[in-house]
Amino acid sequence: MEFSIKRDVLLKSLTLAQGIVEKKNTLPILSNVLLNIKKGKLFITATDLDLVFYDEISEVKITTEGATTTSATILYDILRKISGNSEIKFELKSENKLNLITDNSDFNLLCLPIDNFPNFTDDFEDNEIEFNKSKLLRLLNKTKISISNDDTRHYLNGIYLHTTESQDRTYLTGVATDSHRLSSSSIEIDSGKIFHSLILPKKTVFQICNLLTDTNEKVLVKTSDNKIQFMIGKTTLVSKVIDGKFPDYRKVVPVGNDKVLTVISSDFIQAIERVITVSIDRKEGVKLVLGKDNIKFSVNSTNTGEGNEIVKSNFPAEEMTVSFNSKYLVDIASEVEDKNLKISLKDPVSPVLVEDMSDKNSYYVVMPMKI
Repeated sequence: MEFSIKRDVLLKSLTLAQGIVEKKNTLPILSNVLLNIKKGKLFITATDLDLVFYDEISEVKITTEGATTTSATILYDILRKISGNSEIKFELKSENKLNLITDNSDFNLLCLPIDNFPNFTDDFEDNEIEFNKSKLLRLLNKTKISISNDDTRHYLNGIYLHTTESQDRTYLTGVATDSHRLSSSSIEIDSGKIFHSLILPKKTVFQICNLLTDTNEKVLVKTSDNKIQFMIGKTTLVSKVIDGKFPDYRKVVPVGNDKVLTVISSDFIQAIERVITVSIDRKEGVKLVLGKDNIKFSVNSTNTGEGNEIVKSNFPAEEMTVSFNSKYLVDIASEVEDKNLKISLKDPVSPVLVEDMSDKNSYYVVMPMKI
């Protein structure tokens, strides 16, 4: 195997690949990336067994075909430290030694045989759904903020993707919750398309967001009973889905919250971020005193002091005091596209509904906390 490739072209692919591989793994081969030169192209594969990354690079000068596997992290680090747009020559000297030469640098990397690298068979239905890249990325960004990190309830460690219908239209809806907050966002899809309901793992969500951020390609999605495939240009990501049943989230979405607070989103976020500065670990709750024309924000830390701020708002109801986890409020408010934040409350202890007036297909639920 011998070929040459521009550093920037390979680095872009390796940046994504090394995010997939497991750094600490009992199987050394899973720390490696598969480099396969065939049919005039370089094919790159990386996996942690749950998630498989495939990429295809045409901008490569091939002397001889072949394949090998080498450490994804080390190769990525070398590429990162080589000057931009350098040309790198790769040559497989033996089954376990890959030589890299560029400018004044010369590296020999240890390899593992390709026979040890996992093989994958993907059985997807032909029914693929095409998504607008920006819309899918927005859905994932708006919902991922509420993914749970609690491994005891593994079915909450991802985004529940499923189809919903409203006014004769079909939507792909994403929902995530950690039982303290909930995020939901939907985008319209063609009504004839089949999409198996599934829970997309957190790691996959973040990898897809990275891919979508750096591309303007359309996104093609296929699903099966236990896997999902994303095709973005020359790149493909195949992921297992979380085995479990997502709870009936509709039961926790409040419908009778008639006390509506309206405030400018940027003022709301900045006020919270300023008053929470007095808390070293940023875990203190923030207290909101809702008046008719302003909100009084306050944080009181027993160890470091207190912070207070007043922001103009509109709340045509009796004064109410309610407290929240400050991070939850900032995360949610940061995803709202509208200039104004609409928060519907019932009382100081019931779930609160946050809506985005610029995106009628997204909403958030957050539980108050006791201080």
